[in-house]
Amino acid sequence: MSTPSPTLVYLCGLLSDARVWAPVADALPGPIFAFPGFDSLETMARSVLAQTTGPLVLVGHSMGGRVALEAVRQAPDRIAGLVLANTGVHPPAEGEAAGRQRMIDIATGQGMAALAEAWLPPMMGAAPARIAALMPSLRAMVEGQALEDYLGQIAALLGRADAGPVLAGYGGPVLLLSADEDRWSPPAQHAAMHALAPHATIRILPGAGHMLPVEAPDAVTAVLRAWLAESGLAAA
Repeated sequence: MSTPSPTLVYLCGLLSDARVWAPVADALPGPIFAFPGFDSLETMARSVLAQTTGPLVLVGHSMGGRVALEAVRQAPDRIAGLVLANTGVHPPAEGEAAGRQRMIDIATGQGMAALAEAWLPPMMGAAPARIAALMPSLRAMVEGQALEDYLGQIAALLGRADAGPVLAGYGGPVLLLSADEDRWSPPAQHAAMHALAPHATIRILPGAGHMLPVEAPDAVTAVLRAWLAESGLAAA
């Protein structure tokens, strides 16, 4: 009996929904998971594993990359490939909680629309015209998040463990994907991850920031398609 082809599964980041991955998933189809109603990476990963079957290629953006690594920890035999975009493996850094609290204070005191205005611009790195075209949809995405869901996701991120050993111990194909204007998960962070997994492919795409999958979906799709083929994981 032949082994079933792996399913591409897209995992969203903080304050994100299917809008972030949809342009890529339109070209390389697969289900997209967002994480409202969760407050730990463990339960996020468990939910993804429970709602899917067979081997998976997990494609995680930002927090979604951390969910992907947690899924590797929980069910390594099911993960046929791993794409970690604009993310990291380190536990919370000194001062991170305080920085996130500033955003929480905006959300609780002024609302999600104010949070969108404070949080989104530093995430972006594309050309101004591209950012202007994306912002209405991205603002609507953030404004549509419930405050309690945002607080749960922050709790999950602040409660995360060091995922470096998980990445280092994973022997399957890995694609590390960053952008030259990502100031939140910069290329140097992905280079450090590459040192943990030297068999990984690393690509730093120009002209985009932390929201790379929606800022430069054509470039992301091209890199992902090529990596899938090179890794023997090509989608049908």
